[in-house]
Amino acid sequence: MLSIFQSIILGAVQGLTEFLPVSSSAHLILVPWLLKWQDPGLAFDVALHLGTLLALLVYYWRQWLDMGLSLANGQNLPRRLLFRLIVASVPGAVIGVLLEKQAETIFRSPLLIAIDLAAMGIALWVVDRVGAQRRRIEDITYFDALIIGLSQALAIIPGVSRSGATITAARLLGIDREDAANFSFLMATPIIAGAGMMEIHKALHNGLTAQIGWGFVTSAVFGLIAIAGLLRFVRMRSYAAFSIYRIVLAALVVAVVIARG
Repeated sequence: MLSIFQSIILGAVQGLTEFLPVSSSAHLILVPWLLKWQDPGLAFDVALHLGTLLALLVYYWRQWLDMGLSLANGQNLPRRLLFRLIVASVPGAVIGVLLEKQAETIFRSPLLIAIDLAAMGIALWVVDRVGAQRRRIEDITYFDALIIGLSQALAIIPGVSRSGATITAARLLGIDREDAANFSFLMATPIIAGAGMMEIHKALHNGLTAQIGWGFVTSAVFGLIAIAGLLRFVRMRSYAAFSIYRIVLAALVVAVVIARG
């Protein structure tokens, strides 16, 4: 069983990496692998994701309220955004269900994760460097939403990163850095909620523990920090720092794989 300390560390890792474009799934596999900790199990994993869901709802509650009310009051911009988020959510949900077993087995190799980390890091750096910044979140079309949604489906492979893939796709479409992140985070809400609801009954079957509680709380707190921090960061800077981090982490993983034989 994980210790309280390990639970807090993994909660912080999940909270930060779910929203930074560095792949939370990769970090939740690599951190226990590097430190030789035991697998935290399904219940703990569900708790971490529900923590990040709470962070999203706290940060974006006003936007979701406006989108919900727009169905009744007819406000155009919130309703347009809601329908585009629905379109963007479909590909990830469908592919997530179809490839769930593969994601839990063959996609978890550290070497494959390292390759994915580096490849997406390079893609993010190139696209962010050459991409225009002429479009805002209100300019996103249904076609844009579908393309970004298809990119989100790639995140079932650890190392790709849901936020990394969707931000890269949005930047490729000319969405500015801050709104690329905003749309990515809003897209994450139904995906994380759906995945959590599908697994929560299995997680609750084994009962709640202090470790699960600490993981939930820390993932929520650090998730909020990551959302606010990234949005503030990209108002003035590019995504290059995250690309460099991904490539350095990939090199570290390869080195550890070689060293362990």
